[in-house]
Amino acid sequence: MDVFSQYAPFIQDYIYSRGWGELRPIQTAAADLIFNTDNNVLLSAATASGKTEAAFFPILSVLEKDPPQSVGCLYIAPLKALINDQYERLTELCEGTDINIWRYHGDVSSSQKRKLLKHPSGVLQITPESLESLLLNKHADIPALFGDLRFVVIDELHSFLRSDRGGQTFCLLERLNRLAGVSPRRVGLSATIGDPKKTGQFLGQGSGHRTTIPQVASAPQKWRLSMEQFYKSGPQASEGTEPAAQAPLAPKSDQAPEMADPAMAYIFEHTRGKKCLVFTNSREECEAVCQILRQYCEVRGEPDRFMIHHGNLSSAVRQSAEEEMKDDSVNLTTCATATLELGIDVGQLERAFQIEAPFTVSGFLQRMGRTGRRNNPAEMWFVMREDYPESRAVLPSLIPWSLLQGIALVQLYLEERWVEPPKDHYLPYSLLYHQTMSILASGGEMAPSELAKKVLTLTYFKWVSQDDYKILLRHLIKLDHIQLLDNGHLIVGLAGERVVNNFKFYAVFQENEEFSVHAENVELGTVVKPPPVGEKVAIAGHVWVVEEIDRKRHQVYVHQVKGRIPAYFGDVAGEIHPKILQRMRQILAEDKQYPYLMKNAHVRLDETRQMVQHAGLPERQLISLGRKSYCFFPWTGSYAFLALERFIRLKCASRLGINKFDSVRPYYMQFTMDASEEDFYRVLKEEAAKNFDPLDLLYPKEVPYFDKYDDFLPEELVKKEFAESVLDLASMRECIESLPE
Repeated sequence: MDVFSQYAPFIQDYIYSRGWGELRPIQTAAADLIFNTDNNVLLSAATASGKTEAAFFPILSVLEKDPPQSVGCLYIAPLKALINDQYERLTELCEGTDINIWRYHGDVSSSQKRKLLKHPSGVLQITPESLESLLLNKHADIPALFGDLRFVVIDELHSFLRSDRGGQTFCLLERLNRLAGVSPRRVGLSATIGDPKKTGQFLGQGSGHRTTIPQVASAPQKWRLSMEQFYKSGPQASEGTEPAAQAPLAPKSDQAPEMADPAMAYIFEHTRGKKCLVFTNSREECEAVCQILRQYCEVRGEPDRFMIHHGNLSSAVRQSAEEEMKDDSVNLTTCATATLELGIDVGQLERAFQIEAPFTVSGFLQRMGRTGRRNNPAEMWFVMREDYPESRAVLPSLIPWSLLQGIALVQLYLEERWVEPPKDHYLPYSLLYHQTMSILASGGEMAPSELAKKVLTLTYFKWVSQDDYKILLRHLIKLDHIQLLDNGHLIVGLAGERVVNNFKFYAVFQENEEFSVHAENVELGTVVKPPPVGEKVAIAGHVWVVEEIDRKRHQVYVHQVKGRIPAYFGDVAGEIHPKILQRMRQILAEDKQYPYLMKNAHVRLDETRQMVQHAGLPERQLISLGRKSYCFFPWTGSYAFLALERFIRLKCASRLGINKFDSVRPYYMQFTMDASEEDFYRVLKEEAAKNFDPLDLLYPKEVPYFDKYDDFLPEELVKKEFAESVLDLASMRECIESLPE
């Protein structure tokens, strides 16, 4: 029987009413697997390729033919806005049927939630945090609510692959299965999957089903792509030359004010009369860019045509921007961060701008994929910025790192279809605390052995030892987060109740928690999530080293140093994979030209290649800057770089006479040294060959808090997680092994 014949009549009518001549390959393949196997299904295809219909057409057909006695399909999405979009789509699709579509998140009324609990049925759409709330607060209702659950659909699966939020989601699914006595199949949806096999394993963990990934020949993708570089002031790189380079993808539609920032002027002049997104890599930059562009409107006497969207804004402000974007009659440009990477409906966008290179191939693809719908090609304009070089600037600061990174992201996908894989072998102790407290709070009094069995058998905690769990429980008893009863059983303690009963407990990601930064007696401003003692923070236009963190008073004490640092230290968003740095190195070594480079970018790349090759780069990795000063280029990822930094300072510096150590992570390290290049390589290899404890790479008295609940963990587990899970020792060793003899 062909796939179309297996669809429910209302699905067939929907397809006819839309005038579809045929199903897309991804829809045919998904339907075959959902109808005819008992496997999980991972659907990976480009944005706007019909993945949602591919999953829900067969699932809804199954639910219509054999109505479940509870919720039959659970749909999990990372954003409430995405749930609201899909709610409208599925409600329209199921109109006139007996299949109910439910939403369950913070903006849904209590009366709707009560109706669901009284008459569970159909499809339930939910965020991980609301699912946590359900399992915690409606524990006794779970069997009735999900007792006949057949399917779990996880949208934007890539957003769950490398964070504790993903770990939380899959812990919740396993807990739900046990409580309800069910084994639903899982269907994962994503436009940006790098390693399908690993991602399939991640999707299927603890489900009891094999995962199948349909091999579908996708239609050739068309991109309209350009990449330009601008100095923030002074003459531009291509002035006085006429390189053979990519022309602007479209003519100007406006004129920026005189003396405008060149990069901002470029964006301003190519957005009027268009519906665009301008992506930045931080909220601070997003605010600054939007303010500049609005000022240009004011100077020109034009109506404001710029909006803003990021995670620090209220939901009302974000929703207002989303509604304006959906309105095809309104041509406005929205400045945004990663909040608009995911697949919420933002209308027919014509182009996206990206200021500086994003950190990941996945992020680049998601951002470009917001454009190009309704048979138009996706369109991305990269805008790279750098300071005009000072006359005495040294080699590493003359390299346009963002330009190289942007080229590397594009080439890795074009050449290899490579995207960042899921993270494995992880010690998620912060999440371990969270799930321990959630399970104990929802299940009530239980023996330590019972609690350990419920928690440690969750697949996501497979690398956590029983000894480490005993250490955690003893520490939580000491803190009164858990109370030890006279009969030897455990309940949530008074201090633990204050944590669990706070609505913020449902989320495992860090809320923005501001710390005031102080240098001597001067307050410099505030930062969110300060780095560990000994690391650097950028504020007030300078770089500072953290001396002390007072977490109770939310104060950070620092002293000023020279240099610069990249944004997002310690956040997943800023993690750059080793493969990206390796491709950047290759860009400098090859003479290939990239057709999407515009004239300034083209000239800057040529200049940079000539400059670094004259210095012996990229073949050589240690370059003399004169006298005893050196610069080391490891060409490895963020957390391998961080490990290598510590390894050199703590294991090698005394043998090599290294001083005045500074770094621009993850690109290069600068220092003075009383040894030769050959000695440097030899000592690194000798020290790396020793079987040292990863904890040796922590600074004295350092307790590197990174995750939301690290404050409640024993220090030895915080240190262990940082040393064994954050620091990428495997890639660090690979980097050292590849150095010359």
